[in-house]
Formats: sequence, structure tokens, C-alpha cells
Amino acid sequence: MSFLRHKKVRIGLIKGAAAAIATWIILILPVFSPVKNTGDNIFTVSLNGVEVGTLASRQAAEKCLRDARRKLAEGSEELVLAKADLSLEGREVLFGQVDSKKAVREKMLEVLQNNISSTLERSYTVKIKKYSVNLSSKDDVFTLLDEALNRYDTEHKYKVDLVTDPTREVNVLTSQVLSVEEATKDEEIKLPEAGLDQAISDVFSQIKPLIEEKDFDDYELGLLSIDFGDKVEVVESYLPASEITDIATAIDEVTKDQETNQIYEIKSGDTLGTIAEDYGIPLDQLIAMNETIENENSTIRVGDEIIVTVPEPELSVVYTTQQYYEEDYEADIIYKDNDSWYTTRQEVVQEPSAGHRKVVAKLSYVNNSEIGRDIQKEEVTYEAVPKIIERGTIVPPTYIKPISGGRQSSGFGRRSAPTKGASTFHKGIDWATPVGTAVMASNAGVVTRAGWGRGYGYVVYISHSDGRETRYGHLSKILVKPGQSVSQGQKIALSGNTGVSTGAHLHFEILINGSQVNPLNYLN
Repeated sequence: MSFLRHKKVRIGLIKGAAAAIATWIILILPVFSPVKNTGDNIFTVSLNGVEVGTLASRQAAEKCLRDARRKLAEGSEELVLAKADLSLEGREVLFGQVDSKKAVREKMLEVLQNNISSTLERSYTVKIKKYSVNLSSKDDVFTLLDEALNRYDTEHKYKVDLVTDPTREVNVLTSQVLSVEEATKDEEIKLPEAGLDQAISDVFSQIKPLIEEKDFDDYELGLLSIDFGDKVEVVESYLPASEITDIATAIDEVTKDQETNQIYEIKSGDTLGTIAEDYGIPLDQLIAMNETIENENSTIRVGDEIIVTVPEPELSVVYTTQQYYEEDYEADIIYKDNDSWYTTRQEVVQEPSAGHRKVVAKLSYVNNSEIGRDIQKEEVTYEAVPKIIERGTIVPPTYIKPISGGRQSSGFGRRSAPTKGASTFHKGIDWATPVGTAVMASNAGVVTRAGWGRGYGYVVYISHSDGRETRYGHLSKILVKPGQSVSQGQKIALSGNTGVSTGAHLHFEILINGSQVNPLNYLN
């Protein structure tokens, strides 16, 4: 019995020692992963090349990294970017020591803090046509838009709001301009009418009020409406601080006038000088902007289009004002047609005199440029006297070259070493042509002279209905008589070499008010 009891005691002591050893292993020794014959079962974890600990799985390492990133971003509204290159080296072991996830996470956080590449701040990008600017807050966006509006809304009767743009699929805001009254007034809650009240309302709704003419004092003056002329888009984003513009600079960029190219159509009376002056452009700059203009003497015609620069802000504002003003005004010119005059003739029958009037008008603007004027009420103090002009309706006749072919041998104007007996100033134009070439009337008219003329040889003079005269000299034969009416293109003579002449040719002149002019300027 004592042997058995001694054996039981020994066995108990062995069991107790084993339990103590097991407890010591659990509490004192590092944690060992269980033996698995499934490949790599323990991993050395590195972040950005720095060893941060040992874990039992890739999933555990990735979770630690997510937690470290979350911890890095805590307490900041900015978006923090940090390099995070996670690498694991695995191996298969029977027993292996692993670190606690908390310890690994803290080491990862330390590595991330040392590898912050940039901090992206919450910002708002404002886009206007091709221009865009990044602002640090939505308050800055409102400040920018309000400043653009207040250039023309000096009484601050309107305010800007931002609303979701219904035309865009992404979350984009756009501007909406409301009057302060519209933005602040509360919705009135009305009880529905019924019974007698409803019947009375129906009766009064069918009564049309008498329309009385307004007096000048009845019109509301000042700003009637205002809005942005360009679409404004606002998008929330995260950007480096270096890309965010301070509000003062943004206001200057958006509201300051920029030189913008526009097309201008030439009008009657325009010159390059007056256009440059009207648009405040140096004349040499205006010429440089337009390839079709060579210099300040280049010809411009009504209807031509040229490029000019107009000062405009990045964000245009369109608005309408109602104004009262008094002004002197000119009456429209009255034209009286005279069917016996050419269109080149006109005479003033009555000189004008300005009138005076009081006006209420709606004026429409884009920035500082008036684009429309609608008269609401006008009261004339005294009438303007119109200018009356009598003008001709007959289109002036055209002049044709009096011969077919021929070579120009002498032009109009001063010449050197002329034929003996000829003038140094040539009063017409010469075409060398064989004797006997048909000479035709340049225009319809009446022959006033046909015969020999000093210096001209045989010559024909024709008077035309527009007051001009043509002369044909050095002829060999005359085919018409004085007083005879001729039509345009009718044969009147044959060319020759008579008078003061050095060879067969036709001498041709056009006279206006008795003075010779260059015929080439009048021939079609």
C-alpha cells in the first residue's frame, strides 16, 4: 500500500511539474505559430525597405498597414500622401516567433511619417471658359463671384448662390444669381379659399384693370436684373498648397480687363486712325494684328472685317438698368429723290435743328458695353427739325475703251522730251494702233465738234449727259457731224497719225468741269 501511495505521489509530482512547465512556456516564452505543412507560414514584413516586424500572414500585414494609414490621416482634413511600399519575405518553420500587431502597426506609422511625400489640401476649382483658379474654401468662391457681380451691382441688391448643375453627371456646382429679396423672403403659407371667399376671388380675377399711362415718377430706376455672361463651374478637389491661389490674386485675375480679339466690320467714314483711336489701340499694333493691312495708307472698304482688341474681364456680367435722362436729339434725315439727277449729285434743302426730350429707357449691357436700348417712355420738349436732302436716282453712265486692242504708248500726266510742239503735260492717254482702226464713242452723247484741231489733227468732241466730255485725236477719218447723237460703242472715226504725232495712234481725253482727268480712272 505504501508503495502504491508513493507511486501516486511521484506521478502527481510529475504531472504538476509538466503543468508548471507548460504555464511557463505560455507566459514567458515568445508566441510560436503552429506547425503547418502548407508552405510559408511566417513572414518578415518591411515597409519602404525598413523591417517593421514578423507576422503570421500577408493579410495581417496588409491590415496593419491600413490601420497605420488611417492613424496617419486622423485629425486632419487634408489628404496626406505617403510612400507605402510593403514587402514580405516568407518562410516555412515548425516553430516561429511573431510580433504583436500593435507593435508592427506603430513601427509602420513611424515609417509612413518619415515618408510623407505631400499633403493635399481641400480646395475648390472655379472654371470659367478656358480660365480656371483653385481656391482654399467655398467662402473664397463666394467672395470671388460676389466681387465680380458688385462691380455693377453697387447697391448689393443681388447675391450669388451655388447649386448643383443639372446638366452634368458628375457632382459639379454652378452659379445662380438671386435678388436679396428673393433669397431672404420666407414662403408665405396661405390657407385655401373656399365658399364665398373663393367665389369673390374668382370674380375679381376676371376683372381686367384699367391701363393708365405711367408718369416718369412711376418707373423703378436702377438695376433691374443681373447675371453672369459666362458659365461658372465649381468642383471640390484636393491639391498641393502650391497650386492654390490666394483670394486677392484670384479677384484681380477674374475681374481685371483682359485684351480680347474681336471682329470689327468697316463702316462708312471709318479710317484706320479713327478705328485705332476708338478702341484705344496704337495704329502700328492694329496694322500688325491684321495681315491684310500693309501700312497706315492701306485702303479699307465698307464691309471689310478686321481684328481689333477689346478689354474684357475673364468673367463677363450681363445686366439691365432702367434710367431716366434728358437729351438733345437729331431727327432722321429725310431724302427727296430727283429722277433727273445722277446719284452722284445731292443738295441740302433744309438744315437740321436738334430737339429735346425726356426719356425712360431700359439699357442692356455686357460689362461696360451697351448692347441694347429700349425706350419705355418719351416726352418731347420741342421737336427736332430734320435735315432734308435732295438726291439723284439715275446711275451715272459708264465709259468704255474707245478702241479694241492697241498698246498704251503714253500715259496721263507730266512727261519728258515730248514730240516737238507737244506739251510736257500729257492731258490724255495714247494707244498705238494701226491707221484705220475703228474708234468708238466711249459713252452715249452729242457730238459738239468734228474736224481739224490744232495739235490734235482730226478730232471729235462728244458731250455726255453727266456733264463730262470726251475727245478723240489724231484721226485719219471722221464719221460723225456736230449736233449728231451717238450711242455708246458707235463707230465715230478711224484712227490715224494727223496733227502733232510721231506715229499712228489714238489720243483720248475725258474732261470733268472743263478739266482733263486720267481716263484710266473712269474706264470700265
